[in-house]
Amino acid sequence: MVLSRFWLVIFISSIVFVVVSLFLGNSYTIDFILNGKKDDPILLSEKYIKQLPVFVKDSIAKAKDQTMIIDRDTLNPDTTYVYKNKTVKIYSGVQKADGLLPTCKNTLLDLIIPLIAYLAFFCGLMQLLIDSGASEKLARKLSPVFSKIFPTVPKNHESISYMTLNFAANFLGLDSAATPFGLKAMQSLQEINPDKDRASDAQIMFLCLHAAGLTLIPTSIIGYRAAENASNPADVMLPCIITSFIGTIAAFLIVGIKQKINFKSASLLVVLITLLAAITGLLFYVNHLDLIEKNFFTANLSGLMLVAIIAFTLIFSFLHEKKFTEKETTIFDSFVIGANNGLQTGVKIFPYVLGMLVAISFFRNSGLFEIISNTISFVFSNIGVSKQITDSLPVAMLRPFSSGGSRGFMIDSMKMFGPDSFTGRLSCIFQCSAETTFYVIAVYFGSINVKNTRYTLGTMLLVDLVCVVTAILVAGWFF
Repeated sequence: MVLSRFWLVIFISSIVFVVVSLFLGNSYTIDFILNGKKDDPILLSEKYIKQLPVFVKDSIAKAKDQTMIIDRDTLNPDTTYVYKNKTVKIYSGVQKADGLLPTCKNTLLDLIIPLIAYLAFFCGLMQLLIDSGASEKLARKLSPVFSKIFPTVPKNHESISYMTLNFAANFLGLDSAATPFGLKAMQSLQEINPDKDRASDAQIMFLCLHAAGLTLIPTSIIGYRAAENASNPADVMLPCIITSFIGTIAAFLIVGIKQKINFKSASLLVVLITLLAAITGLLFYVNHLDLIEKNFFTANLSGLMLVAIIAFTLIFSFLHEKKFTEKETTIFDSFVIGANNGLQTGVKIFPYVLGMLVAISFFRNSGLFEIISNTISFVFSNIGVSKQITDSLPVAMLRPFSSGGSRGFMIDSMKMFGPDSFTGRLSCIFQCSAETTFYVIAVYFGSINVKNTRYTLGTMLLVDLVCVVTAILVAGWFF
């Protein structure tokens, strides 16, 4: 219900803002909002050539393509004059996101189709884990801990193994694997949900922990920093781990208090202490590596772990082939059945993803997001917050809405201020330490047709805020 109203507010407010801007003369056309593409120049006005200043007319006349560009901003063409069909079109700035129609197309081609491929493959592997009995054994071993975190989940339930794989994939920065495991966990939890239209306590806890995004190796962030020639691309790894770990603990405490979880459980304390010790030990190990060794370690650990998961699944299935025979199937046929289920899941979530991404595209291109972002930055700057922090806030603000959008702001901040600047590093920590909240809720609850998400959205946004504050403090401490 909350997500539905938020979606309507974004759409309606953006449409009203666009129409008002058009009639007030603040914008020349709204075609770019419908058909434009990201980074395309925005048409501001159209004039006859005689209406332009003399130096502009002379420059256009001398240019072979009858185009003049005035660069005040070294990163983007500030103003572009294009003479065509007896008029001069004047462009300035670039479009922040794809328009409505390109977003519809790209959601299918660039997001859903690859996602369906990932879902098909990893759901095929999960079917092997189920039929071979591996998921049952994993659930049985982890039940003592998960029963404390998810008291409504029956002992040894298969969802435990799916949640474990999801957390592990997130931990290693394997987003392509984490989503299929997470969707399978939500579907499994839905089977024991007494109210199918309403999110269960277990689903809310799982999704909030998932969204907190505890990450060990921020591979993509390191890659972007390397591409921008950072002196040490991996220097944000430790701040990212600390920030995401605190975000995960915050998510657990907030949801746990709401659900009256017993925090005094010995098994819970042991797990938390073990996890903290493991992270601390790993950090000490990585900290003693030189630059080349760090790059090698971060580049290969996640990949090796994914290969290990695939190898374990196949080998375990081969060693327990009798179980497939008892079910009158084969290992390959079992994989195909699981892959088919993954394909169906991908098709099912497409409308939810499409609706959310189109709304966000409209919101960004309308200019409303930029006004809100600039206003918040202005307020923070006037209460004494450092400009280095306010310059990176757009990444934090856009992150819950769009991973691609916030990534674009992150890259822009590194280009503008430098990858080794405080702003550039803080932008990277913001990008790494939170999840695309609205996208995650739409995809995960959409896959099981849950209409009432209860307090999920509010909790996840609060966790995002905790991550933002923590990121600022940690970045100030390290850099």
